[in-house]
Amino acid sequence: MPRTDWNPVLTAELSQPYWAELQAFVAAERARGQVYPPADEVFAALHLTSYADTKVMILGQDPYHGAGQAHGLCFSVRRGVPPPPSLVNIVKELRDDLGVESPGHGCLEGWARQGVLLLNATLTVRAGAAASHQGKGWERFTDQVLRAVNAKTSPVVFVLWGASARRKRDLIDTTRHTIIESAHPSPLSASNGFFGSRPFSRINAALESAGHTPVDWRRE
Repeated sequence: MPRTDWNPVLTAELSQPYWAELQAFVAAERARGQVYPPADEVFAALHLTSYADTKVMILGQDPYHGAGQAHGLCFSVRRGVPPPPSLVNIVKELRDDLGVESPGHGCLEGWARQGVLLLNATLTVRAGAAASHQGKGWERFTDQVLRAVNAKTSPVVFVLWGASARRKRDLIDTTRHTIIESAHPSPLSASNGFFGSRPFSRINAALESAGHTPVDWRRE
């Protein structure tokens, strides 16, 4: 775990028996083959977006399982890595929603630094094997992150794309926070409600109504 202001919020989880079992599982997986993201980037979302600054939470499902793609932020890839299809569709919707053109890369660190927590439900994956680390304990940990964000007194915008993320709805107090949900941006479902959902303008409208600074969605 990173030593940030998340530490006191999540410290009780780190003493739970499942946590040691989960870390042993991931270590064994790394010993026998490639696991993404690299060990020093597993908690990148919590490094880049502090608990205090979190005002938007976008919940992903699984890290990218292709070489060089996952770097600890859901939907994001590093500069120079071709954007995967879901990210291509996110960028398309951003352009259609707010007229923001792609800067030619798929790195979303600029969003994370503005208080957008880009957290996958599962934080590691075996190379080339989607969902291979699901059900091992990560979801318990990331649900606790979600509960911690829900406990903030300041209003937060939760973005739930796809059925997996939308199942987390019951963990969110909608009397204090805003939920923006739609189909997932993957090519399999984007045309069933993601395209045209205008999430980015809706996020900023909710932030402004709560007295927060809107997010600058450009990624220079």
